[in-house]
Amino acid sequence: MIEEEIMDLQKYRNHLIQNIKNKLSEWARSEETELIPFKEVYRFLHSIKGTSGTLQLVGLVEISAELLSKLEGRVENWDKFEVKNFLYPLIEFIYKHENSNELANLNETVLYSNAPVIHIIDDDVSMLILLKDVLEGEGWIVITNTNPEKAVKQYFEMKPDCLIIDIHLPQKDGFQILEEIYEHNKKHFIPTIMISIKSSKETRMKAYQKGADDFFKKPIDLEEFVAKINRHLQRKKLFDESVLIDELTQVYNRKYLLESLNRFYQDFKRTKQPFSISIVDIDFFKKINDTYGHLMGDQVLRDFAQYIKKNVRNLDMIFRYGGEEFVIIFPKTNNVDAKKRLNELIRGFSQIEFTHNDNNFTVTFSAGLFTVDDMGIEISEALKEADSSLYEAKRLGRARVECLQMTSNTYKNNVLNISVIDDDIIIRSLLAQVLDSISIENFELNIKTFENGPSFLNSAHAKEEVNHFLILDGIMPEMDGLEVLQNIKQGKSVNKYKVLMLTGRNSKYEIERALRLGADDYVTKPFNVNELRVRVERILNTLK
Repeated sequence: MIEEEIMDLQKYRNHLIQNIKNKLSEWARSEETELIPFKEVYRFLHSIKGTSGTLQLVGLVEISAELLSKLEGRVENWDKFEVKNFLYPLIEFIYKHENSNELANLNETVLYSNAPVIHIIDDDVSMLILLKDVLEGEGWIVITNTNPEKAVKQYFEMKPDCLIIDIHLPQKDGFQILEEIYEHNKKHFIPTIMISIKSSKETRMKAYQKGADDFFKKPIDLEEFVAKINRHLQRKKLFDESVLIDELTQVYNRKYLLESLNRFYQDFKRTKQPFSISIVDIDFFKKINDTYGHLMGDQVLRDFAQYIKKNVRNLDMIFRYGGEEFVIIFPKTNNVDAKKRLNELIRGFSQIEFTHNDNNFTVTFSAGLFTVDDMGIEISEALKEADSSLYEAKRLGRARVECLQMTSNTYKNNVLNISVIDDDIIIRSLLAQVLDSISIENFELNIKTFENGPSFLNSAHAKEEVNHFLILDGIMPEMDGLEVLQNIKQGKSVNKYKVLMLTGRNSKYEIERALRLGADDYVTKPFNVNELRVRVERILNTLK
């Protein structure tokens, strides 16, 4: 009898939760200019408080009571965005209530923004799902790919801390992939592990000769696998911390940059002589990689770094900041003189011809500049100002120097469209709040949510010619996420999209199709909100 009463209680709890979701959906569908009456919001919360108390949903009682107290003294009507933000604690409660068992397990692992990135390339989706779950349980970010061609591109974009490749792949095998990236790996220490169902001495020797650091035979002993990856990551961290020279470009690296900036800053405090910081970026570098290949891209980076090194003064210093970005420090130099020198460097470098398969091309770069001439400026602020000036230079057409200290022009951020497509109002609202809390320097995030695929595909938001990050639910009525993804990948703006798929935990087919259609990553529902935020930030930073 008692068991039946509990079941009945649960039935009514589910009914209440569904009613709340229906009301939230109704408000979400309202027109942009349509106001929601204050009394309607008040009655909604008052009803929840009374019913949830009867159904013994203590957490819901507390949340509704707190929200009601915040309504005291308010008489104005709401727009739908105000309502969504105000009711966020309610949305978060429903999400946790509906997924309490699964989230309890997810919350055992903490994922940090500086967590190592592990890249797995394997066409066995069952193996990908297993390894991703196990390795993310260690607090590492795992990206996966089944397509060898896309995987190589993803490798260079994500710059992983460890690479795992299956030997037996369609189109090209793991050895060919390793060869394709080996020139890059020679200049950057990234531990590489090969996995295979075959483990003959010949196979293992070939793997090591091609550049692999380790080898595992399938089926994999997961405990040993995790231990070895952890050791490889520790070795990489020690290596990165000990080296001051960037191996590819043979100029100073980012670690030494921070030490040098602090030294220059202390000298400035002592001597009162200003120094200038410039962040420079090779223009359209991604296009160079896409057109001529990553080996040619590496050649451009090497030649660029050496050109700058040979054409600045002996006291000037150049550092590789990351990717195709470099920092030049001009000691005892104001922004007028530094800008003059940078313009000379831009003109000189633009005249150098590169050759690839009988095709000649030239390259330019843009520069942002900031002069430290005020005791109140911290080094982190100076770098941020130089970076903002760099984005202004790119916005104004590239191949130029900008210094916001020297102009009254207002800096305009680049726009990044972000869309969430999910038929569940709770998921949409939760993700919108997560995305709203993320800040990507020099980018204005334009976030919108859609309850189905057609409403997104027909929107102006989807058709804008800007970079676009899409979080897409795999299973939806009317048009499922895979159909939406296929539509996007066949469109003319395919290269502007990064796609994160939301899938069911055991949806192997859905994950496989998503990866094959070009999704950049997937997350299984239910997800840990903090982990999702970290993962999204990593993906968004590849769009910079």
